[in-house]
Parts: sequence; C-alpha cells; structure tokens
Amino acid sequence: MALKLDPGARLVVATHNPGKARELAAILENRFDLVTAGELGLPEPEETETTFVGNALLKARAAARGSGLIALADDSGLSVRALDGAPGVYSARWAGPDKDFGLAMAKVEERLQATGLEDRAAWFTCALAVAWPDEGPALVVEGRVDGQLTFPGLGQRGFGYDPIFTPQGGALTFGEMEPAAKDAMSHRAQAFAKLRAALL
Repeated sequence: MALKLDPGARLVVATHNPGKARELAAILENRFDLVTAGELGLPEPEETETTFVGNALLKARAAARGSGLIALADDSGLSVRALDGAPGVYSARWAGPDKDFGLAMAKVEERLQATGLEDRAAWFTCALAVAWPDEGPALVVEGRVDGQLTFPGLGQRGFGYDPIFTPQGGALTFGEMEPAAKDAMSHRAQAFAKLRAALL
C-alpha cells in the first residue's frame, strides 16, 4: 500500500519540548491536528540508538504504540567537526536533566577550546520518522544544514543550540533569525521536504 498522510489527520508528535512542537507545527503548515506525547502523558522512551534515524524511529514507534495514533518523531542534534561529531545524538543529554542549553553551549565551547583547533565547522542533522500504530509501517528521512559555530551565542529565538550556530552563507545565527527564515532552510525543513514528497 502507498503510505499517505491525509490533511487534518490527528498526529501525535513524540516530544515533550514545546519549542520543537511549535517548530514542527509550523513546518507541517498546520495541516494536521497535532497533539504532543507530553500532552498525552506518554513517557519519553530511553534513546538507546546510536544514530538520529534509529532514535527518531524508536520515539515514533513508542508514541504510536502508546497513543494508537500515527506518530511523528524527530531526532536532531548538533555535530562539531573538531569534536569528532560530538555532541551528535547526545545533544540533548549535554544539556543535563534540566535541559539547560546554556550549559550545553558552554560545554561545546569549553571542549572546542581544549582541542586547540581553530576549526569551527558544525552541522545540524534532523531525522524525521512517521510510524503507524499496531506496529504498522514506518518511514524515516534525514536533513542536514552545515555552518559555523559562533561564540558567544547570539539571539533569543529558536531553542537548543540555535544561538551558537550560523548557517553557511548566512550572517545571523539561528537564534537571531526570524522563525520563518530559519524554517525555510533548517535541517528540519529539509527533512520535512523529503517527508512531504514521500507522504503528502
């Protein structure tokens, strides 16, 4: 059968992060009736996979199972070339149990200084997974945006590591950009374009 998502369908977004939920709703062009795993009181599954694709799929499957709805999950993070791709899939964990990204960004800067390298290259990756309930089919796509790290961080917009990331060819960090400008080029937008081509 061809996998399809019908506009207006009720989807559960496998996140407890309101910032991520808002961004996904905007990228999905408000075509769907979205409810978050947090709103449904679903527990956050242990992210045991070593790739973004693996974790996105794990989260989507858990949310579909827990809610009986089609689930959309994203696993995304920042990778720094001079840190051999860290924090990568551990991006959220670097922020600690309180999800303190000020702490996480300081940790990136500290570890980068410890390498003694001038290299500031970094990239954001986003894997988006859609899973149907009852262990039905699933689809995963991946997007990536390359850029440079900027210290100290700039801007109050976005969330996570956005204030320290300036996309290639850009003059502003993701933290300074208008949300619509970020959404037009972000790793999440690129992954969603692939998802849209496949499902909508």
